Amino acid sequence: MSEDELYELLKTKYGFDEFRPGQLAVIQKLLAGQDVLAVLPTGTGKSLIYQLVGTALPGLVVVVSPLISLMQDQVARLNYQGEKQVAALTSQLDYGARQYLLNHLGQLKFLFISPEMLGQDIIQTALMQVQLALLVIDEAHCISTWGPDFRPDYRRLGQIRQRLQAPTTLMLTATATQRVRQDILTQLTVPDAQQILYSVNRPNIYLAVEQVNDEASKRATLQHLVTSARGPVIVYFTSKRQTDLIAEWLRTTTTLRVAAYHAGLATDDRFKIQQQFMAGQLDVICATSAFGMGINKADIRLVIHYHLPTTLADYVQEIGRAGRDGQQAMAIMLYAPGDENLVRNLNELTAATPNEIQQDYSRYQAQQPPTDDRSKVLQSYWLQGTPPTTVATIFADRQVAKERELRTLMSYVQTTTCHRTVMLTYFGEPAVTHTDQCCQLAAEPLPLAALGLMATHDEPTATIMSWDQHLAQLFLPNS
Repeated sequence: MSEDELYELLKTKYGFDEFRPGQLAVIQKLLAGQDVLAVLPTGTGKSLIYQLVGTALPGLVVVVSPLISLMQDQVARLNYQGEKQVAALTSQLDYGARQYLLNHLGQLKFLFISPEMLGQDIIQTALMQVQLALLVIDEAHCISTWGPDFRPDYRRLGQIRQRLQAPTTLMLTATATQRVRQDILTQLTVPDAQQILYSVNRPNIYLAVEQVNDEASKRATLQHLVTSARGPVIVYFTSKRQTDLIAEWLRTTTTLRVAAYHAGLATDDRFKIQQQFMAGQLDVICATSAFGMGINKADIRLVIHYHLPTTLADYVQEIGRAGRDGQQAMAIMLYAPGDENLVRNLNELTAATPNEIQQDYSRYQAQQPPTDDRSKVLQSYWLQGTPPTTVATIFADRQVAKERELRTLMSYVQTTTCHRTVMLTYFGEPAVTHTDQCCQLAAEPLPLAALGLMATHDEPTATIMSWDQHLAQLFLPNS
């Protein structure tokens, strides 16, 4: 298709007059049959790329996605746009629905699927019977960061792609260092893929790290921020339990509309909370990192990390959900001494020593079932015929990489100069000149008012309730 025809399609089908940065270049290369690794900032309309290519080309677009909630959101969004030939093949489908879908793939235009589901022979066989227009790996950084020791089916995507006759492949992510980009290309065996890279820098997001003394002062700081700043607000946690506890605490000590969101909730509850947040019926979401993938709410003003993210790349992904409307926003990390130990503890959950790996291999040879989540990960290696010594090396290398990532994250947290410079350097980008709108320097107060992020008199302002006020409110007669 010519460039004029692409603009016409963009206007008539999607209602936009202009492509966002990176979209047109990626689309043109894909239509020319080239594989593309696209690193585009959050909020730049990455999904429109494969939607438009799918409209322009005959055949099925297969989108590999990490989360069921993200797949469901994409299906719902395409349905809303009038696209009915779309489905998600997930573990939530019963046997009959799954078989019906596999028997009617030729009637679909878009299929969303997890790497684990795509790894099943019966599904690959069904896909080999239809024409594939495009293979999309959404959140492609997961190949490098999740594949080795968490979701090993990501490491099989290269083999699966070859079995599917190497369809034109689009790899999408918002953040990837040079090391991660190379790992993606190696794992997928697409060494000649075109790389289209845009800066991770979002100048409208003010970067801050608030140093606190302990858990009590962290709670107090959080409460002050969410009650004095403009919303909507996302607060990120690494623990489902803490997510629930803090959400309930904010509900009982402020007048804010607060909800908790994490994988432990029922699917219907997660969907309802997402819709309430999108519709402006919630002020604050307390969430684990799963919340936000695929959420395109433009007016989020504040993203707060109550717990440290696992890596600086994850942090950039998560704060990228703020200020998508281009207006001023703020990202705040709350840090108490020793918080990094929680990250180390989480990293240890996926670690395995050579002795543990050998013991699990003996379990596999004895034809005994996996005993826990780590054993299930190792099982995937045994089924592929990977020797224990190789697996031990993979796990050891991954732990070294995680510790390196933690050191980088802590350099961002503890710098006394420009946080944005540390972030951009990590991604191999040149530093920018520091300004008052850039980031918080050591010991500086947060400039909520100067940045226009303080709640104003003409919008609802949350108040902090004492316990006697809260009790009085509970026992008010119904009006």
